[in-house]
Amino acid sequence: MGVKMIKAYGSKVIPNLLIAVISIVSLSQFAAAKSNGWERSDVNWRLPNGSKITGIYYPKEKKEKLLGREKTVTVKKAKLPADAARSAQQASAGTYANLIEAPPINGFIPWLTVSTTDARKDVDAMEFDAVASSTFGNFLVADEVNGFGIGIFDTGASSHVLSYDTAFRTGIYAADLITNNWIEVTGVTGPVSVRVSQPIGLFFDGLSAIDPCTLRLDTSNLLGQYNVVVSVAPSYEPDVPTAIGTPFAVYYTAVIDNTDQITINRNAAEYIGPSVKFYDNFDEAIPQYSDIIPLELRPLGGLNVQYVPTLDPFDPLNFLPQSPSVIIGNLSQSVFFIHSVDLYERNESAIDKDRFMLDTGAQVSVIGSRIASRLRFNPDYPEFLVEVSGINGESLDVPGFTLDRLVIPAYGDWFIATDVPVILLDVFSPEGGSLDGIIGMNLFTQFNIVLRGGGLFLQPEPTLEIEPIIKITGDIAPEGGDGTVDSLDLQAFIAAFLSEGTMPPSPNWNPKADFAPPGAPDNIINFLDFAVLADNWLESSGL
Repeated sequence: MGVKMIKAYGSKVIPNLLIAVISIVSLSQFAAAKSNGWERSDVNWRLPNGSKITGIYYPKEKKEKLLGREKTVTVKKAKLPADAARSAQQASAGTYANLIEAPPINGFIPWLTVSTTDARKDVDAMEFDAVASSTFGNFLVADEVNGFGIGIFDTGASSHVLSYDTAFRTGIYAADLITNNWIEVTGVTGPVSVRVSQPIGLFFDGLSAIDPCTLRLDTSNLLGQYNVVVSVAPSYEPDVPTAIGTPFAVYYTAVIDNTDQITINRNAAEYIGPSVKFYDNFDEAIPQYSDIIPLELRPLGGLNVQYVPTLDPFDPLNFLPQSPSVIIGNLSQSVFFIHSVDLYERNESAIDKDRFMLDTGAQVSVIGSRIASRLRFNPDYPEFLVEVSGINGESLDVPGFTLDRLVIPAYGDWFIATDVPVILLDVFSPEGGSLDGIIGMNLFTQFNIVLRGGGLFLQPEPTLEIEPIIKITGDIAPEGGDGTVDSLDLQAFIAAFLSEGTMPPSPNWNPKADFAPPGAPDNIINFLDFAVLADNWLESSGL
């Protein structure tokens, strides 16, 4: 049984979020799975289109295998198998890959801060394009504590969407910068209506710009764009999450550092995620990573970011925005695609697939029905189920599977993930039809990322640069480790021997030396920890 969400055209276009075409298995099979001793865990994982996963069902014996992945996932360097390298000659020549075994189902969320200004162009001159800029104009709210919102850096969104909370905090409603035009945002379970803003200035930074004690926002490093139109949630439920999409990402470089995790508690909500910083594309301070995955901005032919105007019926000289700002070209709604993805399941394969979207706003990875059928995944017999809640508040159950291997070619070392959890959804593609799938952030929890924007006319092509976070138990010295468990680590361990991490901790306490028991350290560094160090002696992340 399948349900398809139809895209609306005309006055209720949907330029800001991709539409899901749901693949649903037999309800009787779901009921049988749930009643056959499957357990359920509450979760809160984000999906494309503003939806989220609120629960996961699984056989009892697979709980640790599915939900314990975050505790065990590591990256190591491995030689490419001949089939992934496309030729035995390449493999024998020493082609290597970043190998991640059993990535988690859910990945990180790249949170950012959102601020607004009154910066716009002269509408009478019919200038409708957005302008990339550092902070420009007057802030709509001067309050450094409450005058900003928190949203998601979401390359799966083809325009910007602001929740009611963000729009209220940043002063958009108070400044009366909302038109009377409405559009529909359609997710996996149906649409909600949101309002269209006037042109404004929209500027961003990562969570590190918030002082964790005072919660004041440092506005000195904001980047963004002005004369941009956004979708704004109304004051009543259901709300939509704040998502800052591709119209921003094409002009800047985002650096996501998973070694630097930031926690902000604000208004009874906790935001946890990696450090996210934005740079001009040619800033020399951007880290340089040697493993580069080519991306494409598609549909091709994007020229710039513009909104679609319409005449105000009560003021013929005033052009009101009819819809939010999107990338304008041969077609609109351009987003980033991975150039090539190979998938393997038992004796089946789907090779060189180029319809996988890179979605920084999705914590999970997705395959469509074409890929699922090619790999012989039967949706009537899922390995696990997820409960998906849409932006309209309704929910449905979606099948999940574990894929033997997923390979992404790259300049430098390729990317390989094994035993990959995916869910089965058909998601509308801006090129027409549906995507082959979505590459979510669960595949990159152990990588630092540089996402270089581009792809518009006369811009360089966008790329995703990755640097693996190589973790070897016992590699604690020097600070951050050096890739080998050796005498430096032994010296650091001896210095912390018999120290305890209870409050107050011992003067020589070093939490990095507390290895045992694995997955549940006991806050004391003793011979149990020494045994783990000895077991990993001279282990190296090198080739």
